[in-house]
Amino acid sequence: MLSELLLTEMTRLSQQDNMPLHRQLYEAIRRAILDGKLAAGDRLPSSRELTQDLKLSRNTVVAALNQLGVEGYLVSRVGSGTYVHDNVPKAQARTLHARNSTAQAQLSRRGTALSTTFCATQLEVQPFTPGPADFSAFPAALWQRLQNKHWRMTYPEMLDYSYTGGHAPLRRAVADYLRVFRSVPLEVDQVIITSGTQQSLELCAQLLGDHGDTVWMEDPAYWGAIKAFMATGLRLHPVPVDQHGMAPGPGDERQAPRLIYTTPSHQYPTGAVMSLPRRQQLLAIAAAHNAWILEDDYDSEFRFSGPPLSSLAGLDLEQRVLYMGSFSKVLYPGLKLGYLVVPKRLVGAFKQAHYDLNRPGQMPLQAALAEFIELGHFASSLRRARHSYAERRHCLLAALQPCLGRHAHISGAEQGLHLCLRLPEALDDQALALRIGDLGLTVRALSAYCLARTDARGLVIGYGYAPLADIAHYGPVLAKAIHAELARLA
Repeated sequence: MLSELLLTEMTRLSQQDNMPLHRQLYEAIRRAILDGKLAAGDRLPSSRELTQDLKLSRNTVVAALNQLGVEGYLVSRVGSGTYVHDNVPKAQARTLHARNSTAQAQLSRRGTALSTTFCATQLEVQPFTPGPADFSAFPAALWQRLQNKHWRMTYPEMLDYSYTGGHAPLRRAVADYLRVFRSVPLEVDQVIITSGTQQSLELCAQLLGDHGDTVWMEDPAYWGAIKAFMATGLRLHPVPVDQHGMAPGPGDERQAPRLIYTTPSHQYPTGAVMSLPRRQQLLAIAAAHNAWILEDDYDSEFRFSGPPLSSLAGLDLEQRVLYMGSFSKVLYPGLKLGYLVVPKRLVGAFKQAHYDLNRPGQMPLQAALAEFIELGHFASSLRRARHSYAERRHCLLAALQPCLGRHAHISGAEQGLHLCLRLPEALDDQALALRIGDLGLTVRALSAYCLARTDARGLVIGYGYAPLADIAHYGPVLAKAIHAELARLA
């Protein structure tokens, strides 16, 4: 039966890609045509019949059929129905599948895993509201003037690769900022400018771990770190996260770590803050196993309630913590500049490897950023961004209030640009995220971030870069959908 075939294909697509329902139906019908399961001249059920059989809205079905008609796969005949176009070649399916099979066969096992699991398109936290992200708070005109200035006055060496770890004034500005605001004890020479946290993670994995070494990962985990460690052949060992952060037990220590990756100030994605006893425990474990701790401090600039949190690196007396951060959230994601602070005894090796492996550059951009910080524009932008994101956070929290109670609570709202709505274990959060996606909104299922856990359920909701007016409009829509799901579960 065609409806069963389409439902099966749509289910498979929903597990691979976070695409809206009308697109899933479009792809399912298109592939059925290209595979020969729907032949030229075959009549499709009416949109009303498909609506009933697939339990979709009429608009969803009509949108998919219209798109297939525009692209020439279907043709409508007045008074007769909708048919597969006679011009669709029968051999097309075999040709496409042969190409796809060849491409898949050419990937290594690691390549297949990297391209099909924990994909950013499914897990990257985006503004939950539809439409383009809002970067209006960023002083684009000022930034453009600074970039133009440094391009005009650029010396020849500024156009070359950087073998020193980055532009010296920028490294100095980063060191000053981290010493004052994050309590990181460091010297300028320990700062290495990278193209962002992802490159910092890859560099740490390449230099500190060998193929098959064990890396402890928070569970649920940041997808980008998972990919970095998978790509370098490390073995992932999940350690559960509770309300106090990463919670290693006796069983975990039997899997001796070479690396420990953690987001202690605002666990990604649950938002848990690591307690002082846990931080001390983690440092002791690293010392006992001669391991390295990778501290990802990805959004510490945005703390909206409670006292400022010091870094884990600030407690490190044995120089076992490598601290990393990024400018992407304070300024704009496409900036692609971050920093890595390494222990003194690793500085030479890391600078050499960074130069050999990554050929770092972008010196005029680094110079513009250094001046942006030195002139106080970074601090001003940060103040404006904090105020703006605090308003958006407050608006979203108010909208979600009707959902909260015995079956739902929020974690991680004190900091960052997203929050986590924790839901009952019996609820299928991935199915709920898909239903919310059909409304045109984007949320992520908490369970999709898990490595081994089966008890974590919730929705990861981003409010950064979402216009305040859109949050006010779409927040109640999101809350209504969640409330309806909780009511069915009760």
